Amino acid sequence: MTRPAATKDSPPATGVSAIIVAAGRGTRVGGEIPKQYRDLGGKAVLRHTLEALLACSEIDTVTVVIHPDDRPFYDRSIGDLASDPRMRAPVSGGATRQASVLCGLRALAPAAPDIVLVHDAARPFVSADVIAASIAAVREGADASVSAVPVADTLKRIDMGTGHVTQTIDRTALHAAQTPQAFAFAAIFKAHEAAAAQGLTTLTDDAGVAQWAGMKVAVTLGDPANVKITSAEDLMQAEQQQALRTQNAHRETRVATAYDVHAFEPGDHVMLGGVPIPHDQGLKGHSDADVVLHALTDAVLATLCDGDIGSHFPPGDPQWRGASSDRFLAFAVGRLRERGGEIAHLDATIVCEHPKIGPHRDRMRERIAEICATVASRVSVKATTSEGLGFTGRSEGIAALATATVRLPEYEHEALEV
Repeated sequence: MTRPAATKDSPPATGVSAIIVAAGRGTRVGGEIPKQYRDLGGKAVLRHTLEALLACSEIDTVTVVIHPDDRPFYDRSIGDLASDPRMRAPVSGGATRQASVLCGLRALAPAAPDIVLVHDAARPFVSADVIAASIAAVREGADASVSAVPVADTLKRIDMGTGHVTQTIDRTALHAAQTPQAFAFAAIFKAHEAAAAQGLTTLTDDAGVAQWAGMKVAVTLGDPANVKITSAEDLMQAEQQQALRTQNAHRETRVATAYDVHAFEPGDHVMLGGVPIPHDQGLKGHSDADVVLHALTDAVLATLCDGDIGSHFPPGDPQWRGASSDRFLAFAVGRLRERGGEIAHLDATIVCEHPKIGPHRDRMRERIAEICATVASRVSVKATTSEGLGFTGRSEGIAALATATVRLPEYEHEALEV
């Protein structure tokens, strides 16, 4: 099929296009300026959001859907980003978010992309990992994908008349949806048009539109830092978060490695990465012998030049007999945070013939992230065998290698005495 020639208002056919929804009024934040145009660390919220999306090389075009009255705010906010060849002319939105997204989809339709990414303008801290995961899910065959994070708080259903709790909700399978949300363009465009034709306006996000239309929606891991600015309190917290991000630009990065090994002994499971794994043997150690957490603990302590696990938790001390190793790793991360530091990345390689690590890898990543109060996208777990060589090859034990990458405030170096 021949497609029309591209203009600034009609983007060329591309693999991935992004729609930024910025047509809302943001009244709960207060003030005369909609929240997406409010200042955040010297730039408009929208500018931060656009910079995050434009930093993704997989995105070919970006279209912002704005309120018809907001063009002056928009122009001031994006500044020199307007000259980026991937930026398309803004599109006027509708009376609801759902209507505004449809306006954006219609603008893309003359030269439809394969995949469309929909993102809220008021989520300025979206990470490259979250964006890439959303796109990848659709590339790999999903009709749609939604970024989401597991619900951490206990949920209560309330009788709105009396204010009393009527039910405690099981949160095990519950996730809080975020954006970006990614879709096969043709399918989501058809779904939005059908919803509009039926006068359906109660769907709160585009994944909801996709579900209503019978599309299968995959879930990709979101990020707790990918917050949406809705209220004045949210904006204040975003300002604090942006200040920390600016501060991080003036931090030093440290990388350290560590190694640990434990022999097998009689037992029915091994602890690896904070996860109990059924096995016909256990691991021998003074604590629970979690070789992965021990290596990670030493790596984090090494970034601080703060000794090793044995200096803080001596194996001869009876109080640590059978101790859960998550306490050791949490202690090391606590020492890091006391110094004003943060985890950038943790990596662990497990060397063993058995048990098989693959089925438990994601649980380990999530558990390590939980112990370290970070996100699983910052944790990598790999496994290999030693091809039958050495003590691991003879199935006499398990070894683990770990690397910790952290960021610390830059300190002035003390002058050396001569």
